[in-house]
Amino acid sequence: MNPPFALGGGMIVLGDRVLRVLEGVGELGILALRTVGVTGRRRFPFREILVQFESIVVRSVTIVTITALFTGMVLALQTVASLTRFGAKPYTGSFVGLAFVLELGPVLTALMVSGRVGAGIAAELGSMAVTEQVDAIRAMGADPVQKLVLPRVIALTLGLPLLTMLANILGIAGGLLIAQQYGITANFYIQSVVNVLEVSDVLSSLGKTFVFGWIIATVGCYLGLTTRGGTVGVGRATTAAVVTASIAVLVSDFFLTKLILLL
Repeated sequence: MNPPFALGGGMIVLGDRVLRVLEGVGELGILALRTVGVTGRRRFPFREILVQFESIVVRSVTIVTITALFTGMVLALQTVASLTRFGAKPYTGSFVGLAFVLELGPVLTALMVSGRVGAGIAAELGSMAVTEQVDAIRAMGADPVQKLVLPRVIALTLGLPLLTMLANILGIAGGLLIAQQYGITANFYIQSVVNVLEVSDVLSSLGKTFVFGWIIATVGCYLGLTTRGGTVGVGRATTAAVVTASIAVLVSDFFLTKLILLL
């Protein structure tokens, strides 16, 4: 085959992929708008939101605790080793507190929850889609967006900031455990954290997680509801939910941080 024809075929394939991505982004946006639209309807799903909050937030406490605690300990170890070379070891608490609250806490929490909750949402709704349970909900006159999507979006959007607060506290506490082993007293460590952190830092950290939670829930619901192809399709949707949500969190973190710094 001629190279020009091969190149043309490759361009066609690339174009198809770009169009599919753009189509998916458009459908995701439509789902997000529909979710907002059903918020004010009657029969608001309070009970289902509580169920999802327990499933999404409460059951994620363990993985968030382990991740935050050991990340804080590793960060403190690396910080002490690096700052000791310059005689700045007492500033370990300031570095750990600032790094964890501004970036590590919200981003790591979002990624851990994306792996656990995002995959779970896609698998659950995907199974319902391929077994025609979603069609049955429509046949009974109910809206799948209000019944299935809205509770998960609200629970994760409101719950992720709480998990991030927990992660920030545990990450700083993990750093304290290591700092004490290198001669830094608890009072000095805590005081250095308090001195370096401002209220705006904490608010920006929590503010980003509202967006992260919304992204993870919406992506998981969209990929779950659009699942096709039986159990194989469910597996693909689960993998796609984790990858897509994680990339979206990292990309949005950059733009949100840039926006916060400009304000």
